[in-house]
Amino acid sequence: MRHPRSKAAAAIILPPATLLAVLAPSSPASAHGTLSDPPSRVYVCKNEGPENPKSDACKAAVAAAGTQAFYDWNEVSLLDAGGRHREIIPDGQLCGAGRAKYRGLDLRRTDWPAKRIAAGPLTVTYHATAPHSRSNFEYYITRQGWDPSQPLRWSDLVHLQTFNAQNPTTFTKWTLNIPARTGRHVIYSIWQRVVGSQEAFYTCSDVDFGGANEPTPPPTTTPPPSTPPSTPAPSGSWTTGKAYTAGDRASHNGATYECVQAHTSLAGWEPENAASLWRKI
Repeated sequence: MRHPRSKAAAAIILPPATLLAVLAPSSPASAHGTLSDPPSRVYVCKNEGPENPKSDACKAAVAAAGTQAFYDWNEVSLLDAGGRHREIIPDGQLCGAGRAKYRGLDLRRTDWPAKRIAAGPLTVTYHATAPHSRSNFEYYITRQGWDPSQPLRWSDLVHLQTFNAQNPTTFTKWTLNIPARTGRHVIYSIWQRVVGSQEAFYTCSDVDFGGANEPTPPPTTTPPPSTPPSTPAPSGSWTTGKAYTAGDRASHNGATYECVQAHTSLAGWEPENAASLWRKI
């Protein structure tokens, strides 16, 4: 004998699409990872233990933002970056990706645990807990004369190398050519996903070359001669994405500058903001 379906049973019947959504296991919506060697600040504090960190810097970082940031060590990211890193992350907040949750990573300290390195080839390792194919990885280092007690600004970073269309694994290694430096510095990385997401990840790894961080001395000025020599015409207005060599001249905001270090210009490296790259004429 067939029994009629009860009203209670009918009330819990779900449409097929909704039923699938409830039963289907959720998949991670984003990639996750950070630089593990040299270890990023978040990786260092995660390994020390968020509840009882050992170093003074990690203790201060936990006090500033709590422990959860270091349990979520692989999520220092922005979902909608899409390559607009300099537009959406303010100066002074580069290590924490501009997020309040990770503000402890941006503390201006001279005692962050740092790996001792030297100029020349350096193999770095990225720990990705959710690798994604065809990703782009950019690596930078702070300029000579950078002061670790000051906020980290975009203009403090010097480009090292970019690796495009990479297929990372759980632990991926690259070799960087490290320039000569003295004192403490930061290696900065950006992992930009390309396929299926605009998400990007950011890391700050502290390194120590030995010696002290000496400020870059101001250029020596001499009195002008009675008849000043003719000045070469500028090579045009300063623009992003252009390769400049030492001696090149460019104008920006009504002033003329001379390039003192070869580089390819990026947003945030305007001549007046990059004393290590440009000298005002």
